Amino acid sequence: MRLVLVGPPGAGKGTQAEFIAAHLAVPKISTGDIFRANVSQGTPLGVEARRYMDAGQLVPDEVTINMVRERLAEPDASDGFLLDGFPRTVPQANALDKLLADLGTALDLVMELVVDDDEVIRRLSGRRTCRGCGKIWHVEFDPTSRDGVCDRCGAQLFQRDDDKAETIARRLEEYAEKTAPLVDYYGAQNKLVGIDATGPVEDVTVRAIDALRSYGG
Repeated sequence: MRLVLVGPPGAGKGTQAEFIAAHLAVPKISTGDIFRANVSQGTPLGVEARRYMDAGQLVPDEVTINMVRERLAEPDASDGFLLDGFPRTVPQANALDKLLADLGTALDLVMELVVDDDEVIRRLSGRRTCRGCGKIWHVEFDPTSRDGVCDRCGAQLFQRDDDKAETIARRLEEYAEKTAPLVDYYGAQNKLVGIDATGPVEDVTVRAIDALRSYGG
């Protein structure tokens, strides 16, 4: 199965992508992983991407799409894949459709993890990161025994700028403007399925896998 996972920040895409990819026995492919691999290996695309990143600029779609093209052409993706974090915009989705057509295939399904903004803010703003070991705790879902102190190493916890409410609100606005239109785009192709992403991780995974089974996955 060839699957794309979409949803707002804090919807649990990374976590669910791992479980779903394992269930389908396909590679989980994230643009973050692709970027890191190309940059660390010094590939021509990695060098080009690094040039933009070092200048504080966004990497152009063309570079990102070429990285995705190379990754999807690798043998482990020949029988299917799960894309996490790409496409993020309708132009990228158009480019992905063309890319897959060039490879003689197409997407089977796009799964949207549905969660409202209030829940996203609750999830992300409660995260606290350890300055020592880097473990992420949560004031509500995974609290430490002592406020502000890591149970693992005893170091101080802090709230990353990305996890502050005002930053989350900006990220949600950007998602609504740039990425949410993918729902209509793939809905028009009859490839979209929505999954309630609230509640325990295990419950969300069960809903996702049940949905996949109804589509033959």
